[in-house]
Amino acid sequence: MTFAITSTELCTLLAAEVVGLSTLPEKIIGITTDSRAITPGSLFVPLIGERFDGHDYLEIALANGAALVLSEKPVSVPHLRVADTLRAYQQLGRWWRQQFTIPVVAVTGSAGKTTTRELIRAVLATAGSVLASTGNENNDIGVPKLLLQLDKTHRFCVVEMGMRGPGEIARLTQCALPNVGVITNVGSAHIGRLGGLQAIADAKCELLADLPIKGTAILNGEDERLLTTSANVWSGSRLTFGLNTGDLRGRLEGDTLWVEGVSFPVLLPGRHNVLNFLAALAVARSLDLELSTISTQLNSVALPEGRSHFVQIAGLTLIDETYNSAPESAQAALDLLAQLPGTRRIAVLGQMRELGEFSADAHHKVGERCAQLGLDQLFVLAGEDTDALANAAKPIPVEIFLDQETLTQRLAQFAQPGDFVLFKASRAIGLERVLKAFQQLLV
Repeated sequence: MTFAITSTELCTLLAAEVVGLSTLPEKIIGITTDSRAITPGSLFVPLIGERFDGHDYLEIALANGAALVLSEKPVSVPHLRVADTLRAYQQLGRWWRQQFTIPVVAVTGSAGKTTTRELIRAVLATAGSVLASTGNENNDIGVPKLLLQLDKTHRFCVVEMGMRGPGEIARLTQCALPNVGVITNVGSAHIGRLGGLQAIADAKCELLADLPIKGTAILNGEDERLLTTSANVWSGSRLTFGLNTGDLRGRLEGDTLWVEGVSFPVLLPGRHNVLNFLAALAVARSLDLELSTISTQLNSVALPEGRSHFVQIAGLTLIDETYNSAPESAQAALDLLAQLPGTRRIAVLGQMRELGEFSADAHHKVGERCAQLGLDQLFVLAGEDTDALANAAKPIPVEIFLDQETLTQRLAQFAQPGDFVLFKASRAIGLERVLKAFQQLLV
């Protein structure tokens, strides 16, 4: 079942003006924002980005077989004129989602969104076909793109929602119309943009403000700020999770997690990942899936590179956490490193971005955690406020590097078989390049 809509429905939905067309096709089948992916009879939606403008490809789209094209600009080619093509794309995603009655699960939070998304995908896949966000498509374009891929084979849909400012989660929620809303936690990621933890909590809880009255909120029962803030905007069904508290409570025994008398293997190491898994099990519980059935069918979960990704090479264990970093996720990764049975435990850290006036203090606290854990070595890729991190980490051995190449060479010289090495920094720092170059030197 591919996206399909009649021209009458399309024009009514978007309040579109017909320009340069004497007749319209009866039906549109297929939709894309990429002129290279046009299929005959489909709709082309030109989006405007920082480095491109889809309106430059309207003629190409028509030549490639598009039945209709949208435009928010006055152009010479026949088109349907709309006020905002991105808004139109989101409206179409919402409309197509409304053609399905399957559960839609939305996931947001300051840390662990993608990991939790993948755990929910794995859990729900034990009961049927799941359509879920991929990569980093958790924004104004990625969410409608996902919804427009829904077809009759899907039994569940899992939508990740990112945020860089107030109003974004509300907009994405109004597009996806989820039945279940999951908030993993409230932390200081993007605190420089929002100005404080309460502002972040308010923004995350926009997800709950737009849940349907019969929806369910899945909340981290160990996050007091989240619980307090959510109560101000949501009075419907709520299911909390946690290890110390919560409606759905887990108990760890070695590598086994016990939940309501059912045992699960710990799929991902670290307490933070156990909480993410409990969130996924809470989703299953809210959808009336049997935990015992999930336990017998769930064996593993695949995560994208840069998130809790373990690499065994040349006798070393490398922990790839390079996708992003914030104070809470950095400390959780360090806690995990300290628990692992390596000969030496080494952290390679870079700057955490978008912390604003809180940056120096946040870096200082991460450095303090390194010292408290007694790590064997800390390597720091220099950046804004990383000196605060390095200074706070003493008395453990600390070395600071001004460039990636020197850091890579030093790692190759220093590392020994049996070492566990954690790599973590904000995405913009590009620490994954150090990791890959280091791996090449080890081969």
